[in-house]
Amino acid sequence: MTDEEADRVPRVGVGAVIVREGALLMVERGRPPRAGEWAIPGGKVRWGEQLEDAVAREVLEETGLIVEVGDLLWSGQTVGPDWHFVLLDFEASVVGGELSAGDDAAAVAWVPLKRIEEWPVTSSMFELIAVLRSRSDAS
Repeated sequence: MTDEEADRVPRVGVGAVIVREGALLMVERGRPPRAGEWAIPGGKVRWGEQLEDAVAREVLEETGLIVEVGDLLWSGQTVGPDWHFVLLDFEASVVGGELSAGDDAAAVAWVPLKRIEEWPVTSSMFELIAVLRSRSDAS
């Protein structure tokens, strides 16, 4: 390992899992590294920012919605040639705002859980989808 590689550290990313009437709120990524792919609203945690505050900020910036952030639902990571993100996805519920794409989201949509595989989703979404389906099967 080179000194440059040793100095690189993963970034922390958060996401909001918002399910309503069997549909998951998703955004189309407008910027690399996953431009054109769909995922839950979220993004990078800023220095000194609490995780739940980062979730609420990212949802508001990307979707125009105000959310109440709940429990951690899923954690994982995504690694590419120029990135390494540790991902923390929290349950959230909408308490206000008006749905519209903003910031780095090219589009927003409520995607039926049964049809998510038909959408071009980010690779990390498959693990989260499995968690959501196992929860709905259990209830």
